[in-house]
Amino acid sequence: MEPSNHTRVTDFIMQGLFDHPQHQGLIFGLFLCLYMTAIMGNSLIIVAIVLHPPLHTPMYFFIANLALVDILCTSSVLLKMLENLLQEEKIISFGGCMAQLFVFTLSSGTELVLLTAMSYDRYVAICHPLHYVNLMSKEICISLAAAVWAVGTINSLVHTLLMLHLDFCGPNLIQHFFCEIPPVLALSCSSTYLNEIMIFMADIFLAMGNFLLTTMSYSFIIIAILKMRSSKGKQRAFSTCSSHMLVVILYYSTIIYTYIRPTSSYSLDKDKMVAIIYTLVTPTLNPLIYSLRNNEVKVAIRKILPFTTKLQFFQE
Repeated sequence: MEPSNHTRVTDFIMQGLFDHPQHQGLIFGLFLCLYMTAIMGNSLIIVAIVLHPPLHTPMYFFIANLALVDILCTSSVLLKMLENLLQEEKIISFGGCMAQLFVFTLSSGTELVLLTAMSYDRYVAICHPLHYVNLMSKEICISLAAAVWAVGTINSLVHTLLMLHLDFCGPNLIQHFFCEIPPVLALSCSSTYLNEIMIFMADIFLAMGNFLLTTMSYSFIIIAILKMRSSKGKQRAFSTCSSHMLVVILYYSTIIYTYIRPTSSYSLDKDKMVAIIYTLVTPTLNPLIYSLRNNEVKVAIRKILPFTTKLQFFQE
């Protein structure tokens, strides 16, 4: 490729989330509250799992990893978005955009693989309970977690490096409220063929591949539960899996909608709403769905936050 005479873009302008300046204050307050809830909820889950020995099990080990992924995901997007809500010009530097793209892609890819590891953990616990201790030993769990983060990091690194090799010579208006692959790719003035091929291949393996593995795990789980004779056993087994299944369906539906399609079909308004779900709503709900409804986690949180015990006393 011969050297380009184009002037390289040094920064991007983000369109923002809504086109109603008079509502910026209200939107800022709402999103700040949701962001703080997500950070505090996920941080509390991590601290509770680390400090409370009864939670030192494979299931909670993966939940702690999920909480860390959610913190990375929402922080990579929301911090810059909240800053832009307070400014007239929503500008991000080229380097800042690439950094945001890298962290967001890393967290989203890691979460896809992590959800598969979590479904495998539930599969072993319900379908092979006698072998659970051996199949999900400490060494195996650490190896699985390391592999999960490695896959997410390599995937993100490949996409980011390919993006850095593109020419961006204008326009520089990102039709989104953060730097995500499809809207940034649409601004390139050079060929994006290789990028789109790699994106499609990666998303087939990461999104569809992990979705199929997760679906297989839960198919075996459902069959095993239906074979149980005890209704109490069935109820307990379903209670440990139902929340995870709902989050998997929500998360995969948004990811597949966003990425498993050509760049030409990119739709601004719909994609913004979907992006809010997987960058803010899901990280906020995950601590509640996965952990805060669990009695063991509640006990751990009461030990960390003594005032919750006093509050419960007065309520009683």
